[in-house]
Amino acid sequence: METLEIRELRYFTAVAEELHFGRAAERLGMAQPPLSRAIQQLERRLGVRLLERNRRGVSLTGAGEVLLHEGRAALDATTAAARRTRRAGGADGPGGSRDRLVLAVKAADSHELLRKLLDAYAAEPDAAEIEVLPSGMCEQGEMLRDGRADAAIMHAPFNSLAGFDSEELMTEGQIAVLPARHPLAARATLSMADVGDVPGLPLARWPRHGIYPPGPGPEIHDQTQLAHLIALGRTAAVFPDSARAWLWAEHAAVPLTDAPPVVTHIAWPAHSRSLALAGLIRTAV
Repeated sequence: METLEIRELRYFTAVAEELHFGRAAERLGMAQPPLSRAIQQLERRLGVRLLERNRRGVSLTGAGEVLLHEGRAALDATTAAARRTRRAGGADGPGGSRDRLVLAVKAADSHELLRKLLDAYAAEPDAAEIEVLPSGMCEQGEMLRDGRADAAIMHAPFNSLAGFDSEELMTEGQIAVLPARHPLAARATLSMADVGDVPGLPLARWPRHGIYPPGPGPEIHDQTQLAHLIALGRTAAVFPDSARAWLWAEHAAVPLTDAPPVVTHIAWPAHSRSLALAGLIRTAV
């Protein structure tokens, strides 16, 4: 056996993520018995056991872990192919005179950098239409993999560039964003230790891959929520220096002397052959 069906991957991934046949069947909108038979048939075809089943529940074998990782990537790739094909086909439809590219960005990204990039690219002959798609803290990579975006503005060390092609656009330092009335706001500089354990002012927590790191700080869902909580004196945050552009009068920005530099990249899928995307990358660089 050298091939897998998309349906089989969808079934297995649901069971592997839920580790429960009943919940997986409900998620897939099907009955449990045919789902169980499909997984058993998949195991027979592959010649390996993917799941351990006992009275305590379901767990993944080593082979199952591999198929879950590979299956997610394969499902993302098929979804991405469909999404990017629809976008490319839009130029062939009624009134569709231009290609369309989706650029994923964080809400806190440098507005000046984005404005310069979009204006410069729009001036290029045969420029594609650019849809700017705001994303969460670490969602850009997932959006590139599943086709929701064609390119993304990403930031090392916060975003992983593994599996993507990329070009560096800028490097900058980091700042602590504090309530303007807090005593630390009057300092000329701060260290990471200075802001890491401030009584009554815990650092905000952003999710990574849907999971919030442990800590006393509030769980942040979007930039507006964070801005309000900082203004109210409930939390602090660490951002690239360009975040000064969105700060309120109730905020203060203090440079951090020992925070690692933030390198902004434009990233895209390594296998892309889009001429419109190549033009956007040339303009960005």
